[in-house]
Amino acid sequence: QVQLVESGGGLVQPGESLRLSCAASGFTFDNYAIGWFRQAPGKEREGVSCFSSSDGSTSYADSVKGRFTISRDNAKNTVYLQMNSLKAEDTAVYYCAAAEGVCYILSRDYEYWGQGTQVTVSS
Repeated sequence: QVQLVESGGGLVQPGESLRLSCAASGFTFDNYAIGWFRQAPGKEREGVSCFSSSDGSTSYADSVKGRFTISRDNAKNTVYLQMNSLKAEDTAVYYCAAAEGVCYILSRDYEYWGQGTQVTVSS
């Protein structure tokens, strides 16, 4: 059974940090790119970051470049998203998703999804 389980969300103040985790099981993790997406109330789901499995490359949305860092630990079947200098506009439900090999821009190209974890940035 395929599972992607996100954790690490919470309520923080602007400028603080959080680290999200995405634990995967039920598929060959090493062969899959893992992406992070987020969806704020009333807005479309948007891509945040992705870690390719084909060449180890990473990508980031312009809005999070320099503040967020994605990493993966294939031994633990886990991908992390370190989020620093958080802003109110980062408030959203964050999802991880898996696609075979490479990172895709469109969420519809991802095969597996987690249930999401809430991140709220507020003073």
